[in-house]
Amino acid sequence: MSEPIRRDRPGGRPADRLDQPLAKTSRWTLPSRMDPESFGAFAERFARFMGTARFLVWMTVFVAVWVVWNTLGPPSVRFDPYAFIFLTLMLSLQASYAAPLILLATNRQDDRDKVQMEQDRARDERNLADTEFLTREVAALRLAMREVATRDFVRSELRSLLEELVERDAPDEDEGARRRPGGTTGAGPTAGAPRRDT
Repeated sequence: MSEPIRRDRPGGRPADRLDQPLAKTSRWTLPSRMDPESFGAFAERFARFMGTARFLVWMTVFVAVWVVWNTLGPPSVRFDPYAFIFLTLMLSLQASYAAPLILLATNRQDDRDKVQMEQDRARDERNLADTEFLTREVAALRLAMREVATRDFVRSELRSLLEELVERDAPDEDEGARRRPGGTTGAGPTAGAPRRDT
């Protein structure tokens, strides 16, 4: 059995098989899934704009023009008489959309704050662990330095050894002086000459 003939659709896409029904698509339907990140970013921009002085100025200008137009304008062009019910409806509608968008932006900021707090907590724990490790290393070095001879210790040991050597040599010099006649040290011209009786 041969494969059914495939023809390209007018849009340039290849046609589906002839034995399968076409999927119904409509141009005017909203996307089935909205990207929460892009909508959240829009909500944050909207909330940030509503918290500026520019928004308050533009809102004041809009309400003032509305009131002046419907109060001082000719009766034929007034579309919202003195009670300004339509203006109240528009402001209520704007507030009903603004409140959820502001809450959504606040929730996103809270989520970012939680993530930032977790990262700060993890960084603090790492810093604490590093500090404890360095403290242990410094303590180990101090213990090891107690067993190492310091400069002052070596100097004092050499000084005491020198004093001990000087004390040992001192009796030998006294005995040599007693053996020599007249207590001379043997440095004179008659040090080695025999003694003559006169």
